[in-house]
Parts: sequence; C-alpha cells; structure tokens
Amino acid sequence: MEPHYTESIAKIILFDPIDFGANRLCILSSHATPSMASWLLTTYKEQGITGISTELIMEAVLYDGIDNISHDGFKELHGRRYSNKCSISCSYLFQPPTSKSNLFIWLQDDVPVQAFDCSYDFTQTSLLQSNKGSITVQSATHAYRLYDNAVTRSIFCNHSEIEEYIIIRSSTASPSFADTKFHNNCVHLPLITRTGEPGKRSGLNWGQRNKRNKNEAYIPLPSRIAKSGFFPLNKQHFLVVTDDHHTLQLRVEQQNDKAITTPASNAQLGEYFRNRLGLANGAYVHASDLKAYGRTDVVFYKIDDEQYYMDFSSGGNR
Repeated sequence: MEPHYTESIAKIILFDPIDFGANRLCILSSHATPSMASWLLTTYKEQGITGISTELIMEAVLYDGIDNISHDGFKELHGRRYSNKCSISCSYLFQPPTSKSNLFIWLQDDVPVQAFDCSYDFTQTSLLQSNKGSITVQSATHAYRLYDNAVTRSIFCNHSEIEEYIIIRSSTASPSFADTKFHNNCVHLPLITRTGEPGKRSGLNWGQRNKRNKNEAYIPLPSRIAKSGFFPLNKQHFLVVTDDHHTLQLRVEQQNDKAITTPASNAQLGEYFRNRLGLANGAYVHASDLKAYGRTDVVFYKIDDEQYYMDFSSGGNR
C-alpha cells in the first residue's frame, strides 16, 4: 500500500529533488517535531533511498524555548546514521532575526540546486495532514545563503552548553499532574490475549520465531481503537515519553493497523519491556512475568497529535 503522502506537498518538497541527483537537504523551519524527522529518516530507508544528509534548524525556539521531551527526541535522532547512510542534524536558532517562512533547500553535494519557500512547518501535522498552505520555488543560491547565515546563529541540540543558549522547558504534559484533560483522553491496551497469556508469536513475543531477533515486539492495537482517531495512522510517527522518563518513537503499522511498533527497530520496544519486567534480552514473556511485575496492560495518554505519555508503572492495572 502506498504511503498517504504520495501526492502531497511532502513528496514535492522531500522526495522529488532526489530523482535529479540532490543528496543534501537543508531546512530552516519555524516549528519542527522529532516525529517528523524520524518519519523522514524511516521513509527514506523503507523506500531504498540512500545517502541523504538532512540538516535542520528550528527558529521558534529562539523565543519559545523547547520542551524537554521534544529536546530529548531531537538529541536521540541527531547524528544517528541509518544503514542506508542517511542522517539528520538538529540545531536551534539562538540569535535573531528569524525568517518569515520555511525554507527547504536541496543541494547536490555542496551546490544548491532547488529551494522551496513555503508556509509548511517541518511537522507531520503540517506536511502530511494539511493541504492548505503556500509554496513557491525560490533561487536555490539565495535560499542557501539565508540558511548558511542562520547556521552561524544556531547551536546543535546536543551541545554541552545548550541550556545557556536555549530555554529547555520541563514538560507539564505528564498525567502525573492529575490534569483531567489527559485522564479523559487515554486508552488502555492489554498485553495479554483472551487466553490470559501474551501471544506466543505476537505482541511482546513477536520475535519468538526462527531466524528473528527474539526481542522484536509490538503492542497489540484493537481495531476499534485504531479506527477511533486516537493514534495517527498511515505510518506517521509519534513521540512517547514513558513513566520512567524514556522517549520512544512509535507508529501504528501491520495489516488492519493492529500493531504499535518502534520503526527504527522492532526490537527496541521488546528490549524496553523486557528491561522493565527484569527479563533477559530475547526472553519469552509469560503472563506470570507481567503479573509478578504487577501490570498486564499499558496506558497511553494523548498530549497532542505527535506526542503521547505511556504509563507502564508497576501495579498500574486499572
């Protein structure tokens, strides 16, 4: 099945120039999300696109700062090199001025070849879900000059002195703040089947098959919840902060949208749950392991379209 963005603005901006030899994408965007960056890297990999270097500068952080969850998400992606030799760097603008629009500039090695000036932010909500906005083709040389100037006024997200330049806000989005707007917008997903056990070769035990990474896992997603609009579909990513202060990039996938997985590696989610349960990597997960821990379900709270909170605290079954 072709991805939802096939005929969208994302294809024009993020994919078409590659067909003409472009291999370096420089983005100057007012707002950006780690989920959009993760989606782009994963989609390049899944489409067999290789050798694309993406460089992102976010401008709104100059005045608004950034919440610590998004900041952690960007740091995790920054500099990660995928097997298809694609990578992304993430920087924050710390000195004015800011641009009045978003610039997406494509280069072939170091030569600017195409540029788009548009109203679309580097977010999934803007690029993958919205059809309303403006886009114009601009001089690539001029646009890259503006971007290059912003480079001198920006700082990498993983810089050791980042908090001296940018305000990193503590997120108040965690449901631990007893905010009813989050408690009324949550779903409970069981990790066991109707038999009372996890799936033998599904769910947390998805990888328990020959020649598979035994850590591979997914969280089963009932059809009624998949169809409810609670989670983004069409392989869009969403950033999750967990009750034990980890961040995970997740997405809904598989036939009939039946699974929540970690797209960077299916084993990442299995490693996370086995660690929480005190099991060895690759261990088979039994119901007795979940019950000894005190939990046979996981709860997701929706913060916004690209950010969620996941509760798997022990003894938390409801």
